[in-house]
Amino acid sequence: RRHLICVALLCLVGYLPAQAQTPTIFTGLVVRVKDGDTIRVLRDGTPVTVRLAWVDAPEAAQPAGELAALFTTALVLRRTVAVTVYSIDLYGRLVSAVRLEDGRDLSQELVRAGLAWRYVRYAKHNALLAQLETEARTAQLGLWALQNPIPPWEWRKGKR
Repeated sequence: RRHLICVALLCLVGYLPAQAQTPTIFTGLVVRVKDGDTIRVLRDGTPVTVRLAWVDAPEAAQPAGELAALFTTALVLRRTVAVTVYSIDLYGRLVSAVRLEDGRDLSQELVRAGLAWRYVRYAKHNALLAQLETEARTAQLGLWALQNPIPPWEWRKGKR
């Protein structure tokens, strides 16, 4: 049943697995920030959920989670962004790179500010994100100022 729901969602957003090698790009207005790494963007007038690729921001209940959401809100809410869709996750979210109007990448900005981890599982070869995370750690920015920051993927395991 879950498989059928995923296929329906893929068809709904017009992005089938056969197209996975060619990212889909669209621009749209950000109408909501769910948390540091998840936003709602208008695509052809319909809101879609976009999950940032390659990074994982603290969950809302985690230390620095609210700060990450506020940071993302300040950068993108009620602004037009360019979304490059790489895949769709199990929850129907478009896993994407998001470019701000000035050309900056939202994932990079979160990591640079110390408000997201490089999601090593998916970005193990992304040298720029690794460098930005190291610089934020060294400067003790954002979540790196905490005594023992717990990566969201580990925090979520403990909550299940």
